[in-house]
Amino acid sequence: MKLSTRTRYGLRALLDIAAHNSGAPVQLKEIARRQDVSLSYLEHIVGPLMAGGILRSTRGMFGGVSLLKQPGDILLWDVVNLLEGSIAAVDCVPHPHICPRSDGCATRRLWCELTSAMKGVLATRTLADLMRDDDGTAEGSCAVAAVRPMSEAARVAGRTGESVERSAA
Repeated sequence: MKLSTRTRYGLRALLDIAAHNSGAPVQLKEIARRQDVSLSYLEHIVGPLMAGGILRSTRGMFGGVSLLKQPGDILLWDVVNLLEGSIAAVDCVPHPHICPRSDGCATRRLWCELTSAMKGVLATRTLADLMRDDDGTAEGSCAVAAVRPMSEAARVAGRTGESVERSAA
């Protein structure tokens, strides 16, 4: 099973919005620039996320999008479901009536188990989990500087008022 770019870019956009959550909406053109996604494609991605209660849109000069929930309350299952639709490996999993062999089919049982395992992972992980998992140090990381964990040296410097530059690992 391969998830579409819609889902992959959607999760990256949500990470970006969470990272830039300063109380003001985040402009789509800025997300598109930072995530290297076309603005028109990003506009198509945020629509279902707004309709699904994940994002809110604010119009006007200082408008943009913002999260309607805290990152810890946004299940990845909900995001994938909104952007991807069914993640069933084959059509007979959600619609057994389309195949006359569904009742006794050994492969359908396998596809059901696979689909259940994927849902099990996505339904137990949140946007906050992704934020914690991506420390931004790896080449090609999705995390922007705002969500990267602070090093111990930076935490100590922050408490003492000293300046510490982030080393490029």
